[in-house]
Amino acid sequence: MSQLTPELEKRLTVAVDRMPAFPRSVQMVLEMTRNINCLPKQLVGVIEKDPVMTMKILKVINSAYYSLPNKITSVNQSVVYLGINTIKNLALSCAAVGILPRVNTAGFDIQRYLVHSLTTATVARLLCTTYGKGESDPGDCYVAGLLHDFGKVVFAQFMAPEFREALALGDAGTMPLYEAERKIIGVDHGVAGAMLAKRWQFPEQLVQVIRDHHKVDAEPSVMLNCLQVADQICRVVDRPPEERQLAWQSQIPAAPGFGDSLPAVVTGLGDFDKIVAEATLFVQVDKH
Repeated sequence: MSQLTPELEKRLTVAVDRMPAFPRSVQMVLEMTRNINCLPKQLVGVIEKDPVMTMKILKVINSAYYSLPNKITSVNQSVVYLGINTIKNLALSCAAVGILPRVNTAGFDIQRYLVHSLTTATVARLLCTTYGKGESDPGDCYVAGLLHDFGKVVFAQFMAPEFREALALGDAGTMPLYEAERKIIGVDHGVAGAMLAKRWQFPEQLVQVIRDHHKVDAEPSVMLNCLQVADQICRVVDRPPEERQLAWQSQIPAAPGFGDSLPAVVTGLGDFDKIVAEATLFVQVDKH
């Protein structure tokens, strides 16, 4: 990876400082739900103090995304119907979406980015549940999946000319985007994303995982392994259908502990098309 020069570090710091703050209410929800003794009413109390978050959650819950038989009118009802973990993930997803810019001059496809992030988050959580052996929290893996590419947003907003050039290089197929970023900008989006996660006061382990998810010599961990394999799976799904089958067949999981067949890992996830469809539907709900 390219060396982070003082000049580049200063530019990144200025860019990260210009990003919106992550909602404190959602940070509190994440902290509370790490405690197995967290009571639903405590969670409800924190979310209801944030009227914007409450409105967004109810909007998604009453959409086709969940297709519930009756209209939900309160966060408390939401927890009863869907459970603490689902509401936590929904609050986190709504917060992440709310921070994103609607337009950018780099030509970065925000909707595609969102679908990838939401899908990666769900897959990372499922992989942790199946392969994690209790050594990591599936909820933390969901957070890692949701936020792992946020550095791209920093680049799109505040380093648009360089990022546009990196996107073009990546789209040309000569190298992955993260390598193009290293060549054009000097670092990949993992570095910018880690700086942002640190500013948002997320746990150090999460900061490290975001920073290292494209680093081949990174110190392995359950969370990093689950994120890397989830990202690998979802990048294959991002390809045109005619390229997808060949891509499945030609790859093995990017991290140890997942066997030697990526298609077998995907099969174990269940209905993968449903995961992607739900992520796409979530993004569409947020647009209206």
